[in-house]
Amino acid sequence: MIFQRAWPSVAARVNWIAGDVRDFLITKEHFDVIVHAATDVASQVSPQDVFSNCLDGTRHLLALASKCGASNFLLVSSGAIYGPLPTGMTHVPETHLGGPHPLLGSSAYGEGKRVSEWLCAQATANGLDVKIARVFALVGPHLPLDKQFAIGNFLKSAMAREPIVIQGDGTPYRSYLYAADMAAWLWAVLIRGQPGAAYNVGSEESLSIRSLAERICRLLVCTEGVVALQKAQPGLASTHFVPDTTRARRELNLPVAMVLDEAIKRTANWHFNS
Repeated sequence: MIFQRAWPSVAARVNWIAGDVRDFLITKEHFDVIVHAATDVASQVSPQDVFSNCLDGTRHLLALASKCGASNFLLVSSGAIYGPLPTGMTHVPETHLGGPHPLLGSSAYGEGKRVSEWLCAQATANGLDVKIARVFALVGPHLPLDKQFAIGNFLKSAMAREPIVIQGDGTPYRSYLYAADMAAWLWAVLIRGQPGAAYNVGSEESLSIRSLAERICRLLVCTEGVVALQKAQPGLASTHFVPDTTRARRELNLPVAMVLDEAIKRTANWHFNS
């Protein structure tokens, strides 16, 4: 297993069950808590498979919760459930009722997470304490440097002393939460969150993709520069994918997140030394 190879010290302390999240054998043992974070966003799979993993995997895990007597359930959802934000909205709150484009294959992940949340809401109505964490963009150890994650690609180029190439025009705004902070926030949602509630998990430190690339260049002392393959269109508003974390900070008493500069340096150092 990939996780076992990447985390051998952790793997040795875990009892593993091999199988697909949609149909692995449900054990008769008792479990107090289930954390459902099984959607793969890095592999090259079809939109239908992505949606099935969300829908059928969540159904299967909720059935497991019922069978094994679990009283607490954490669904690791995604900020993708909000879809494109309206013009002028820079930080999206949990109360926003937008959604992905329903006719696009690329919406499979966001739509799948939306239906997963709906299933969990029904389980809450039936007595299971379900908490939902809507995770936004992350940075940290084990971040793939050769997948669809822009910050990973930028780090790979900077560490190789190559130009950082932006596939678009660099104007979209994103934010990045360090992986250790993400873990702490997820535990807080699970332990202190309100049953049936959803909480945004991410950083509010917003910056454009181009600014991110330039910051990585500066921090890693890469002199090759940044190249954007497309030019920004005058008068076109920038898009944003940044959470409003007011609810999580107010209700869960969360620690201050690591600043982005330090998160970038720690991630690069981990990859240099791994």
